[in-house]
Amino acid sequence: MVFSSLIFIFAFLAVTIALYFAVPRRFKNLVLFVMSLVFYGWAAPVFLPIMLVSATTAFFLGFPIAKYRADKPKKARAFLALSLALNLVWLLFFKYCNFFIDNLNNLPFLSWLKPIESYTLPFISSKPFDFVLPLGISFYTFQIMSYSIDLYRGQTEVQRNYISFGAYVTLFPQLVAGPIVRYRDVDDMLANRRETLADFAAGARRFMAGLCKKVLLADVADSLTVYFSSTLAVEKTALAGWMTVICFTFRIYFDFSAYSDMAIGLGRMFGFRFLENFDYPYISKSITEFWRRWHISLSSWFREYVYIPLGGNRKGKAKQYRNLAIVWLLTGFWHGASWNFIIWGAYFLVLLVIEKAFLLKWLEKEPEKKGLRTLKKILTHLYSLFFIAIGWLIFYYTDMSEGLRCLTAMFGAGRFTNPTVSYNALLALPTLIVFAVGSTPYPKRLWQRAAGGNEVGRTATALLCALGVVLCMAYMVASSYSPFLYWNF
Repeated sequence: MVFSSLIFIFAFLAVTIALYFAVPRRFKNLVLFVMSLVFYGWAAPVFLPIMLVSATTAFFLGFPIAKYRADKPKKARAFLALSLALNLVWLLFFKYCNFFIDNLNNLPFLSWLKPIESYTLPFISSKPFDFVLPLGISFYTFQIMSYSIDLYRGQTEVQRNYISFGAYVTLFPQLVAGPIVRYRDVDDMLANRRETLADFAAGARRFMAGLCKKVLLADVADSLTVYFSSTLAVEKTALAGWMTVICFTFRIYFDFSAYSDMAIGLGRMFGFRFLENFDYPYISKSITEFWRRWHISLSSWFREYVYIPLGGNRKGKAKQYRNLAIVWLLTGFWHGASWNFIIWGAYFLVLLVIEKAFLLKWLEKEPEKKGLRTLKKILTHLYSLFFIAIGWLIFYYTDMSEGLRCLTAMFGAGRFTNPTVSYNALLALPTLIVFAVGSTPYPKRLWQRAAGGNEVGRTATALLCALGVVLCMAYMVASSYSPFLYWNF
């Protein structure tokens, strides 16, 4: 069940809203907890026990962590380590076990490991060590870990209500693809939130905006990406390579930011205020700025729980670069158990180190002359978009031979184009212009100005909103299953 499906909107969400607002306040978290389990179990009921075991162990281990953190920090640290280990073990096993075994088996002196492939797990894998990845395991594992770490640091108090803690872990709006919500950011909301009609309406509008972004933009970008990528298998052309990368660049942004919009909107409908996860990353003028604007909750998580504890930038350049290397190795590996994700993380590490070493000062320095300022803004923007797009090429192709084929095609290894690719690229050009404008703040600013203006403006925005929803419903009736990209992580 995905947000952009009729069964979610007209069945699951409708029933959840009705139950939530029908019960007394003391039962609202119970409704969210139970319905979130239904939501998760709809797609993968066999993995429900894993999520519940992770949440339950963290909940009960939170008591000794809180009890000993002041007087017996070593004992508290031991319980923290146990809590983190019991949560990470599921992520490491399901997401990375096969990756390690495959790579170890490629080493001649470790070929004796191969017999392990003969084992299977009933109901989880039909092939040896080829497991279905539990939905959202990377996201809810990090959320659970944030509770244990914040508790150990004394940044939050122990949660004594299992239902409230379970609601935090399983909350369906952001359960399977974020944003990653730190426990201390919603601790008070779990007990004291208040729902208002204005918040519900604002949340519904945000949800509908995300729905339109997913169905009308992300899914279209996906079809274009698949088409131009498939033409590369027939003939290497530079235009097809660039169109593949450009379309995927838009696809991943609209897809993931759409999910975040819908999650934030749903949360607000139920009284939660989740932090923003995207801030128009494609207007960035450096790679450093891009990573301040892209997947903010993940960047913040690694900065707070890995980079700063390692020393951050406080102990000299050498250790700062070491800390960055650790963070970006983990960031790449977090996205998937495949070498292309590790290379993707290393790629951005190199770019960030270069910027921190010397380039960023030049990128951020504004020339005195106005004309030069405009030119530099254009050049720095193009610089950022170019390297971001190459990064998405690495991310997109899990088969690195196909990725190399696309990369070499982009830089002249084959023909520039052929009539079929040229014709379809020309047809796609108006759509790409819409994508480009849609990835900037200008449509939102125009919408807000119209919605906050006179009666004519408010009526027009209401009609456009209704038209967008109708179009989405029409597409959803006619289209096939279209999950969000980050459900795979």
